[in-house]
Amino acid sequence: MAALFDRGLGRRAMLAGVAGLSCVAARSRGAWAATADAPETRQPDPAPHARVWGATHSPAPDAEVIVLDHAFRGLLAGNAVVERVWGHGQWLEGPAWSAQGRYLLFSDTATSHQYRYVWETGEVTLFRPESYHASGSAFDYQGRQITCEHVLRRVIRWEHDGSVHVVADRFEGQRLNAPNDVIAHPDGSIWFTDPVAGPRMAGQHFMEARRAEPAGSGLPVRAAGDAGAQAATPQDHTFRVDASGRIDVVLNQQQLVDPNGLCFSPDFSRLYVASAARQARHATAHGKGSAKEHVWQDGDLSVHVFDLHAEELPLSNPRLFTNMRFEGEQMSPDGMRADLYGNIWCGVSGPTGKAGVFVFNPEGQLIGRIRLPQGVSNLTFAGPERDWLFMCAGSTLYRLRVSAQGCAPS
Repeated sequence: MAALFDRGLGRRAMLAGVAGLSCVAARSRGAWAATADAPETRQPDPAPHARVWGATHSPAPDAEVIVLDHAFRGLLAGNAVVERVWGHGQWLEGPAWSAQGRYLLFSDTATSHQYRYVWETGEVTLFRPESYHASGSAFDYQGRQITCEHVLRRVIRWEHDGSVHVVADRFEGQRLNAPNDVIAHPDGSIWFTDPVAGPRMAGQHFMEARRAEPAGSGLPVRAAGDAGAQAATPQDHTFRVDASGRIDVVLNQQQLVDPNGLCFSPDFSRLYVASAARQARHATAHGKGSAKEHVWQDGDLSVHVFDLHAEELPLSNPRLFTNMRFEGEQMSPDGMRADLYGNIWCGVSGPTGKAGVFVFNPEGQLIGRIRLPQGVSNLTFAGPERDWLFMCAGSTLYRLRVSAQGCAPS
């Protein structure tokens, strides 16, 4: 499994590799020296040592929090260090902060469990024993949990009375692929990405989820094998479901291939969307001697930004925010969130020593890094003041106190 991380593979490749495996303990890959007043200097330690990840075992300032621009220093909270909160998962995803419940929700996509980190006690408890391999989650502006159920290929919302409302599971009569990440807008709309890799991953987990189905869960009998959905050519889309339930494509696959993480700017005037690693598409040639062939289409492993206009679609002014290249290496972006200053905090996978979190200013300049032993699938700001950054990295949940407040429903 370490080889998977070393090659910088994203969450989907990891999901295929971790199902059925035991937990993997987080290990440090060694620290590189970086001063507080200058950009990082790539000088490896003569004898890299294994870091003891915990709440009190790392000296401050933390060598894994790397200042590349003075602006990043103002986003850091004094002598805060990266803490290892919990390390008993397989592939953690979808952290989301409940301001009303004062807990952090996160999922283990590989085991299909959802967990809750209780703020007052620091205890991690099992929240839902069967989440249908939930991926991204968010809380809306009424405090309701919204989750992408990977294996059921739908987005759901848990109502205050405990009932489940299906936000979206089809578009134009076809099943969704497998929604990946989701965010809420103050106008009541829900925005989510639906990359084409979904049917393959949903099929891998379908039988396991079927066996675990509780009575009355409403699991569709043909959830992973809907004939109509499989007959159609899969389409990458980024969707918006408005408050009335109308679903619209905000970005199609010609505009952005293989959409992954997404977030709004603090004033909701911009939408940021990551394009993930390339995926295999299947095209069937009809007629005599027909054969199924693999058609490769590349996501560009970049983050793109689009302008939003209230109550208006489509989005406008598409442009590259960052190409995610760092020191000659192509990094892979995943989940991301904005702080109130407009900086974008993005989880990245890549070569050993470079994976973790990249922080960009509103102009797309990389101003700082948080280096972790594994790539970060997703992250969020949490805590009563939303000034703790929680990061899901492989089997482990980390956190860091920051001096910026994240954008989120309060």
